Amino acid sequence: MPPSDSDLCEIRRREGRLDEAAVHGRRAVALDPGDAAGWYNLGVALYDRLEVAASIACERRAVRLAPDAPGPHFELAEGLLLSAQWKEGWREYDWRWRLPGVPPLIPPAILERHGHSAARSWDGRPLPEDTLLLVADQGFGDTIQFARYLPMAAALCRNLVVACSPDMRPVIRSLPGGYRTVTDWEEAPPFAAHAALSSLPGLFGTRPDSVPPPLPGLRAEPERVQRWTERLDGLLPRGYRRVGLVWAGRPTHGNDRNRSLPLARLAPFFTLEKTALVSLQKGPAQAEAARYYGTSPLVDLGPELESFADTMAVLGQLDHVVCVDTAVAHLAGAMGHPTAVLLPYAPDWRWLLGRSGTPWYPTVTLHRQPAPGRWEEAIRGAVAAVTGSNIRASGRPSRR
Repeated sequence: MPPSDSDLCEIRRREGRLDEAAVHGRRAVALDPGDAAGWYNLGVALYDRLEVAASIACERRAVRLAPDAPGPHFELAEGLLLSAQWKEGWREYDWRWRLPGVPPLIPPAILERHGHSAARSWDGRPLPEDTLLLVADQGFGDTIQFARYLPMAAALCRNLVVACSPDMRPVIRSLPGGYRTVTDWEEAPPFAAHAALSSLPGLFGTRPDSVPPPLPGLRAEPERVQRWTERLDGLLPRGYRRVGLVWAGRPTHGNDRNRSLPLARLAPFFTLEKTALVSLQKGPAQAEAARYYGTSPLVDLGPELESFADTMAVLGQLDHVVCVDTAVAHLAGAMGHPTAVLLPYAPDWRWLLGRSGTPWYPTVTLHRQPAPGRWEEAIRGAVAAVTGSNIRASGRPSRR
């Protein structure tokens, strides 16, 4: 049996053939306007085309037809959040826990061990004597982005414990406040309630004009700063602008095909005068640094960055960071470093629409594709942000 128009809509979308996807999607809902899956698939394709209002309308139709289906609710959330309709968007965002394949926030065996009360999701009310477990439930970038809510939660719950991956522990531990962290469920103490870190914006009623400041006081370890200061001063020429580069995210990310690019696409940076490039790239794309040819010197630090603690220390030695939508963008922004983020045409919801800046990170500039796959304009904007900023040269008197 040949695929239906609804199926072809999703197939073509995944192939990046968005015009064809929309044609199939519209034909599917015209032929069967009572099929929730058809409206859902069309809504996803329209989101990728940045027809956000139309995408929201499709997902609302799908939700009316299939109120218990999590997919349309979650896609509706993304459209609402992207378009700054956060009050409703946060409510719909909670449907992510019902998506197929999404594991429970806390393993059932752990909840059973800690008793019935531990199963209670925190509703934002004070827990003056009890322990609250906050779980860093999403990717590294999400954890960094939402960690800004830890002081707000700690003001309501004195006994706060953060469950996170070992990779994120250095970041959480670098925050003032001395938050207790656990990286293994067996380490978790008894707790009265729990919440996902990514649920805190909704619990605190965050709006685009009320985003808390990013990670106040986040600092790299002084010993690592000293070591990396000496290392970079020995590797890089004096008086050169230092620009950190990250051109690819984790290949396992669902949208990596759209958000990542080859190092070669950043060629406009390769000929900048008095500029030294510093690769912070990790993962398979790191190998591209070995094939770099350009007049601007490039130092590949990827193999030496053993943890985010090292990355934090290096970021403080740079004048600017240029990166795709990955954890380094969040880390650099959270630390207050000038950062140019390259965004695909249909960005993740957190970057909103049509903005050159973001309420999440005041020192970050956003450089967007004008059409799917068109990086040239975004890269030119990032070059202008780097070369036009009021940068101090690397022969910094404070360190020489």
